[in-house]
Amino acid sequence: MARAVWKGPFVEESLMKKVDKYKTDPKKIPIKTWSRKSTILPDFVGVSFLIYNGKKFIPITISEDMVGHKLGEFAPTRTFFGHTPADKKAAKPAEAAAGDKK
Repeated sequence: MARAVWKGPFVEESLMKKVDKYKTDPKKIPIKTWSRKSTILPDFVGVSFLIYNGKKFIPITISEDMVGHKLGEFAPTRTFFGHTPADKKAAKPAEAAAGDKK
């Protein structure tokens, strides 16, 4: 279920303060945040974030296409290493057997 329209998008108060400070600061140091649940607003376009994924901080620069999404969508928490070699070996005999039936 989506968030009620009358409430508006959720953004952590401390994050909004940091974004306002970032825009006036001449040094563009990325904003470190743990708030993956915060919604990306149009004010965030061009701002660099370091979003925590549970293990390390992932560097992200906000573009216009990201507006309306959550910060956590751009910092995946799971790493896919591919399928195990055992699965690939099991698939080869099955393909060979299918080729023999033709």
